[in-house]
Amino acid sequence: MAMDDTHATITEAMEENQRLVFAANGERFELSSVDPSITLLQFLRSHTRFKSVKLGCGEGGCGACNVLLSKFDSKLEQVEDYTVSSCLTLLCSVNGCSITTTEGLGNSKDGFHSIHQRFAGFHASQCGFCTPGMCVSLFSSLVNAEKTARPEPPLGFSKITALEAEKSISGNLCRCTGFRPIADVCKSFASDVDMEDLGLNSFWKKGEPADSKLQKLPFYDPKQICTYPEFLKKDYKSPLHLKYHTSSWHTPLSIEELKSMLISISAEKYMRVKLVVGNTGVGYYKEVEDYDKYIDLRFVPELSTIKRTGSQIEVGATVSISKLIFALKVQSNVDSCPDGDMVFHKIASHLEKIASKSVQNAASVGGNLVMAQRLGFPSDIATVLLAVKSKVTIMTGLEKEVLTLEDFLAQPALDSRSLLLNVHIPFLKSTKDGFSDESDTKLIFETYRASPRPLGNALAYLNAAFLAEVSPRESGNVINNIRLAFGAFGTKHATRASKVENYLVGKTLSVGLLYEAVKLIRATVQPQDGTSHPAYRSSLAASFLFEFLLPLVHLGTSKIDGCIDISTTNSPEISSRMTFDNGERTLLSSSKQMLESSHEHYPVGEPVIKSGAAIQASGEAVFVDDIPSPMNCLHGAFIYSTNPLARVNGVELKKDIHGVVSFRDIPKGGENIGPTIIFDPEPLFANELTECAGQRIAFAVADTQKNADIAADTAVVDYDTRDLEPPILTFEQAIEKSSFFEIPPFIDLSPIGDFSKGMAEADHQIHSAEIKFGSQYYFYMETQTALAVPDEDNCMVVYSSTQIPEFTQSVIARCLDIPEHNVRVITRRVGGGFGGKAFKAMSVATACALAAYKYGRPVRTYVNRKADMIMAGGRHPMKINYTVGFKSDGKITALHLDILINAGMSPDISPFLPMNMVGALKKYNWGALSFNFKICKTNHSSKSAMRAPGEVQASFIAEAVIEHVASVLSIDVGSVRETNFHTFDSLRLFYGDAAGDPLEYTLPTIWNNLMTSSNFNDRVEMVKKFNQCNKWRKKGLSRLPILHEVSLRSTPGKVSILRDGSIVVEVGGIELGQGLWTKVKQMTAYCLRAIQCDGADALLDKVRVIQADTLSMVQGGFTSGSTTSESSCEAVKLCCNVLVERLVALKERLEAQMGLVTWDFLIQQANMQSVNLSASSFFVPEFTSMRYINYGAAVSEVEVNLLTGETKILQADIIYDCGQSLNPAVDLGQIEGAFVQGIGFFMLEEYLTNSDGLVIADSTWTYKIPTIDTIPKQLNVQILNNAHHKKRVLSSKASGEPPLLLAASVHCATRAAIKEARNQLHSWKKLDGYDSMFQLDVPATMPVVKTLCGLENIDFYLQSLLSSSGKR
Repeated sequence: MAMDDTHATITEAMEENQRLVFAANGERFELSSVDPSITLLQFLRSHTRFKSVKLGCGEGGCGACNVLLSKFDSKLEQVEDYTVSSCLTLLCSVNGCSITTTEGLGNSKDGFHSIHQRFAGFHASQCGFCTPGMCVSLFSSLVNAEKTARPEPPLGFSKITALEAEKSISGNLCRCTGFRPIADVCKSFASDVDMEDLGLNSFWKKGEPADSKLQKLPFYDPKQICTYPEFLKKDYKSPLHLKYHTSSWHTPLSIEELKSMLISISAEKYMRVKLVVGNTGVGYYKEVEDYDKYIDLRFVPELSTIKRTGSQIEVGATVSISKLIFALKVQSNVDSCPDGDMVFHKIASHLEKIASKSVQNAASVGGNLVMAQRLGFPSDIATVLLAVKSKVTIMTGLEKEVLTLEDFLAQPALDSRSLLLNVHIPFLKSTKDGFSDESDTKLIFETYRASPRPLGNALAYLNAAFLAEVSPRESGNVINNIRLAFGAFGTKHATRASKVENYLVGKTLSVGLLYEAVKLIRATVQPQDGTSHPAYRSSLAASFLFEFLLPLVHLGTSKIDGCIDISTTNSPEISSRMTFDNGERTLLSSSKQMLESSHEHYPVGEPVIKSGAAIQASGEAVFVDDIPSPMNCLHGAFIYSTNPLARVNGVELKKDIHGVVSFRDIPKGGENIGPTIIFDPEPLFANELTECAGQRIAFAVADTQKNADIAADTAVVDYDTRDLEPPILTFEQAIEKSSFFEIPPFIDLSPIGDFSKGMAEADHQIHSAEIKFGSQYYFYMETQTALAVPDEDNCMVVYSSTQIPEFTQSVIARCLDIPEHNVRVITRRVGGGFGGKAFKAMSVATACALAAYKYGRPVRTYVNRKADMIMAGGRHPMKINYTVGFKSDGKITALHLDILINAGMSPDISPFLPMNMVGALKKYNWGALSFNFKICKTNHSSKSAMRAPGEVQASFIAEAVIEHVASVLSIDVGSVRETNFHTFDSLRLFYGDAAGDPLEYTLPTIWNNLMTSSNFNDRVEMVKKFNQCNKWRKKGLSRLPILHEVSLRSTPGKVSILRDGSIVVEVGGIELGQGLWTKVKQMTAYCLRAIQCDGADALLDKVRVIQADTLSMVQGGFTSGSTTSESSCEAVKLCCNVLVERLVALKERLEAQMGLVTWDFLIQQANMQSVNLSASSFFVPEFTSMRYINYGAAVSEVEVNLLTGETKILQADIIYDCGQSLNPAVDLGQIEGAFVQGIGFFMLEEYLTNSDGLVIADSTWTYKIPTIDTIPKQLNVQILNNAHHKKRVLSSKASGEPPLLLAASVHCATRAAIKEARNQLHSWKKLDGYDSMFQLDVPATMPVVKTLCGLENIDFYLQSLLSSSGKR
């Protein structure tokens, strides 16, 4: 076809099809004008009623925006269904597709889907922000399982397996639940599930038979939902060509048409062109500019097909990673060559571990390789395909060229005129392609990756793939050929270790050869300067090569780890693959939840389903950003500083927007005020001087959130640092400059006992030992958000996702210089807080209010994840030095601590932290305890409260001291802990009135019960035996207690009974996902039961708790510190007592007249007789009982991989004293969620900054919270439910924060495993004694653990073998 003809065809197609047609939840959408840059998420949230798709990260890394995308193949007459990340998917790419969100599954009006019902019934939704995405991910897996040829499952089950069900959410993040109940929801659909494995739920009681359980589960009908409507099959036309202002979207249908487009475009000098497949690349390489032309490559047959041609598989460049995985699996099943089968299967297995499923479904193989070649993306695909001799076809202009993948990666970056057409993956056989014709040769292929997560969205520290052909000889195995490919270690692209290959080829494998090869690979795989953990990455290369070659070494009579025949698979003991490769049936094992319901105060004490759980699952729950934008609404985004200390001369915007708001726009008389408590406030915006990287400078205001974000991202700030002192960025600099915030005098930091005397009594002393803590980011799933709407008479209504509306109201009023009664702050629910939505939310709401005040129009913002992470502040970094004296039996006689706390640029809550820390430090009887705190004022972002602020660090400090003492004395750390446990007398001395009565001191009982229930002593022996038998894996076991002091605060409440007998409740506390509303509802129903009329036992369903409103409920206070739920319940109880008193008198009169009185009739009569049916209260706790101690203990068992540093948490057992739980299901969720969040702090989460203090761990790519593949494989929780605590609210106790401290047991268990590894390394080095003195950093990430286990442990092991054989 001539070029002119092609161009004419394109023009005709554009003219006949200028519309975008698709369906969403069965509704038809037809658009003739579409901005090609708009994403599916942006459209759904802005132009439809479907708000369940949430923006959690904008990177495809959290799953909150997942939708099911369904396409109809008219040739095959079948529908293809898969999840995609709607935050990355361009709207124009869904032409002819059907979209299903969780709203499309069911709702409160038409009936919930069984997925929604099970999420609610298994108590698997807390804040609920992530739940819709979870539901869609699970639904997609269920839909696709039904398409398999597996046998039909029993009625009510799916064809899905339990493992597939768990993996369906491996790409979804949740910060609240700890994942265990979510996994139970998923497995409940699996045909192979053992019903006994499913945990606590509202459907059946413990001990019921399996048949009964199945009948009580909400019924699952796989045919209930049609994912692709019939009208779309008839209505859909292709291709799509759309024009929008100056940009356009094009869909070529052939390679010739595509060539024509590219040639014509290359002639236009300044045209910006985007080639589109899945658009997933923008999740990593963010785009701040739009393009002139978007060319959709997916419909070009030559680019979108997979075919076998002769000796290779040809994979089109636009083929998705998911389709490649499927094709390789199919090919490996039909291929007659066992070597090829093995290679394809292992490639597929490796690719399954990269990216989330929603990204795999959309991301193209070609796009991944082009990003690796052009931008240096750390691709696993490039590494794996490089090892197997793959080739690529490149088209430049009219010319095609076939290159080896190695040459392609090494050439200059592909320009816009060139296009990757396809990838050729050869069928590898040991008798072809230059390999030997010897019949006894064997092809060996393995792939490797070490990453913070075994599954899902995590870049590798190092990936590798090795291909070798070996021949067995009498002298050993000879390497005929070998290819060693490495990637993701800080080089521009994947590369081969040619030096090592050349060294090995032709040689007989031996321990000596392996030793030299390991040394050579370590020198060859060298990351570029600036790459994080360079020595660790080089060590991984050595580990992978060692693992690959060791089974092939002829070990003779020494039988090291068993002589492994070349035809067998790698020994699991040697393998670096810790998880999910060893035939495990499920990711998580059956866990136990032991709790007791109390019927004494029914329905209080019952495991009632969390209020709103079902509508959270169905997407009907309304968060702040779900509120429809008012007319003429503007959107804002923060411009923040990237300099720690500088004058701001000005801000230059690169994008034309509505305007910018800064401190200069604060009205006369108003204050430049942001987060504040009782100390000096942090400014809303920097004045002329910015005092930290991440400080707010201005607020860019535009017509859309996207344009505001782009304007803020591209703004250029003019800094001036002349004549300024250097910024204070370290503890040492703060001390040198005496830069501190004062600790208020009302905080009691009196020492306990006589430190000097205690040290004099000690047999041993440790001086100036050091501990350091980094920060931790909140990672609430819903980022900071607010909507401000100007109202009449100079008033402002602000919808804010905040934990403290009362203080937010005050700050806004002070900023705008208006009375507080002119400011109404409304908060219905918060999508996760953890302290980050307390003070930090004030500035977000205030900025919106100030912008709304300036422009006289509504203004809203939804802070993007990167900006949120940079500005959040997070948990306080610390540096601690301690000196301790102790007896030879481990009894500590004195402890002194010098504690430096990095507060950042403003006080926030930092001056309160010493009080929190002292409470947690007193968990042991130290004899004498003294401390010196300094709150360092630095040029970092202000740190704020985060779940258990100060307590989690202090509790760990106490455990570190205990561990240190045990190491010095070489005695069991458990005995040292027990030796230093409090008696009740010492507890009273350390804690005063908070100790309560002797019966309340339940820790000794918990400690002993945990010893028995966790089978601790037997497991100690099992761990010892395991460590003796395994060289490359070591287990550790740790048991530790917590004492966590909390305090009740004054809280308001209001209960009103409406005309129909329904009840509305207001409280000061905010629903963050912690079940506050649920407990309040239960308390309301319980208290009003005291009226004892007919129907009073069914009041729970009549109660509704409504949103917080600062003009309706004043003095709401803080929702923090774990006690707001019980304080709110007590406030409600006071209200109900008043109502009961009013209604009982009326009821008795009515009963005297007519006998039994129903609730509805009683309320009807109360209205007629003008009884006041509304009561308000303000609960003020008694001073002597406002403080109390929470107790708990945990045992954790881990397994550490000495080759990679990966730590697998095998089991955690927890016993926690909830008093008499107000709701055991809610408290169980809090315990599990807090514990897993603590695992993040101790093991995973690195909140890193650059040298200027600017956060660089600013995305889901660089910051890893716990996920379903990194939580404990088995998590057993027992709630100690007792009524000893009579001074508490119905004998209840807090559960929100204290269990987080128990996660230190995982860290201590990891330390125990490392200790075993170091002792082994000590023996390999031929050194005497043990190596038990070391400090394990927090978090104990893979590089940290591997470094302590020995970066060169392989070398020393091989040296020991050579030495023992007399060869060296």
